[in-house]
Amino acid sequence: MSVYLHDIPLSQAKNIFAVAIESAGRWGILEKENIPLDEFAIGRVLAEPVWAKISSPHYHASAMDGFAILSSETNGASQTAPLLLKVGQQAQYVDTGDPLPSEFNAVIMIENTEPLDEQKNSADNPREPEFIRIREAIPPWKNVRPMGEDMVATQLVLPAGHTLRPVDLGAIAGSGHTDILVSRKPKVAILPTGTELVEIGTDVEAGDIIEYNSLVLAAQIQSWGGEAVRFPITIDKLDLIAKEVKKAAETVDLILLNAGSSAGSEDFSASVVEKLGQLLVHGVAVRPGHPVILGMINRKDGSQIPIIGVPGYPVSAALTGEIFIEPLIAKWAGRSPKIADQIEGELTRKVTSPGGDDDYMRVVVGRVGDRMLVAPLNRGAGVISSLVRADGLVLMPAGSQGKSAGDKVKVNIYRNRSELEKTLFVVGSHDLTIDLLAQYLSQYDRRLTSSNVGSLGGLIALKRGEAHFSGVHLLDPESGTYNWPYIDQYLPKTPVKVISLVNRQQGLIVPQGNPKGINTLEDLKMEGIRYVNRQRGAGTRILLDYHLGINNIQQADILGYDQEEYTHLGVSAAIASGRADSGLGIAAAADALSLEFIPLFEERYDLIIPEKYFDTELLQPLFNVLKSKELKQDIDNLSGYDTSLMGTEIPREYS
Repeated sequence: MSVYLHDIPLSQAKNIFAVAIESAGRWGILEKENIPLDEFAIGRVLAEPVWAKISSPHYHASAMDGFAILSSETNGASQTAPLLLKVGQQAQYVDTGDPLPSEFNAVIMIENTEPLDEQKNSADNPREPEFIRIREAIPPWKNVRPMGEDMVATQLVLPAGHTLRPVDLGAIAGSGHTDILVSRKPKVAILPTGTELVEIGTDVEAGDIIEYNSLVLAAQIQSWGGEAVRFPITIDKLDLIAKEVKKAAETVDLILLNAGSSAGSEDFSASVVEKLGQLLVHGVAVRPGHPVILGMINRKDGSQIPIIGVPGYPVSAALTGEIFIEPLIAKWAGRSPKIADQIEGELTRKVTSPGGDDDYMRVVVGRVGDRMLVAPLNRGAGVISSLVRADGLVLMPAGSQGKSAGDKVKVNIYRNRSELEKTLFVVGSHDLTIDLLAQYLSQYDRRLTSSNVGSLGGLIALKRGEAHFSGVHLLDPESGTYNWPYIDQYLPKTPVKVISLVNRQQGLIVPQGNPKGINTLEDLKMEGIRYVNRQRGAGTRILLDYHLGINNIQQADILGYDQEEYTHLGVSAAIASGRADSGLGIAAAADALSLEFIPLFEERYDLIIPEKYFDTELLQPLFNVLKSKELKQDIDNLSGYDTSLMGTEIPREYS
């Protein structure tokens, strides 16, 4: 049976790979090596247990600065009936850590003694008096660290498979060791392939793709305890790729062949593996990342090493690392695979899943009120920004068709739980100032995560209890006022505060030089003018429709009216890339991609905050930030903004 792009279940793929690696004699710790006990041992994995060579402490040690005494000679001492002890005979001064003299069995702290000379006057030197007066009885072994209090010789200090932490180094040193036996770091070669790839830092042109998968994979490998070797980019030629794989096989333990794992005309990874060894699996029922290749490569000495054909899409590549590479490195290092912490939460929207695949969905997580919410992110395999934003992964197992909004799901979280409790959810209209808010809030130990679903979507999210606040700029066509009419309609039973963020200009974004002479909404009707719109429910689209109505312009007269983007930057990107000639948006989005901006309207962009969150400790930093002169200055440095009302409450009558 052909294994070429034949998806098999993940568990079956892992088992086939494990059996082949074990048959090649490479299942378990690769080699052991002795290394010095220094700071570079951090993160290494013990190949053998560490047993204490000596006890710690290896003698009875004073735990305080004071006088060593025999406990029985202090019996009867009290505040009203003090006792005198002769120094040298009945007491001896010791510093912390000094050996306890053999004739004594306790230490009295120096501050609990009164040093006296022969005439019973205060002594000049409290550490060398002739006598000490004590006013309390001391039990045996008081203020003494007995031999072996920490560790006793032959005791297990740390087991094999333990990943070393800073404190472990002290314990090992204290038990008498100067070096340790650890597992050798697995060496992993990463071979990026693709004629379209260019190195980081290259001036890119159309068709060029910056090669950064090898950087991400290498960083993953280093963080998991391996040693990564990044090879130069190889163009899409079978013989050249095979040559590099053959070369790498002689010096490493694992090869990652990145890209070319699908079935296109220039996808050679499967052919390379078949040519140089054994192709085990081509296609795993997992999303993203189903074109994974698993195989074994022959070496000159007759041995074999594993190879993984890693898909080229960034999300698929990173996920392949977590699913296949980390457990293999763990096995070779002699430690347990990493297991993510889990948290349960409610999905904020319905999601679908391919029924035959294990589907790994990136999500953001945070608490809104008494609910832990799980918001799905963009699921495209090429959207690496979704990995940056993700708080964790939700596994939708094969056989499930998806989940509904409100369903409980378990999330394998990347972040600390305390970070999730300090997350602010803002759902609503897109604006560049929200990103600035996020930056400033991070200085107050708050994390802002935003979802761009349009102004109406933001109000609906508030109604459902799925956001702490929403960014809204909704013009009411009947009254000509902003936001409050929509709040009354969508949130009739939710008391809210309306806080101004910015006033901003909206206008037409066009290419540099405005080659088609677009200056008004009327010009959008000209033949051949391609428009890009915002999605339904977006305040910008409502603003457009309002002015189209005033100017008696029909939606059907605008080519591209139904072509939608979810952000102002998305509109700018469509114009900069030549997909459209114009779109309505904000000036800062035009500046971001060096486009021209034709101002048409001014509007108010507000933050709608339910009163139940308004005075909470969680949101207090938001109001501190809105009063910040630095934030105002940063926004004023952008085009098309007015911050004169920023942070002020907008009463209903003002609208």
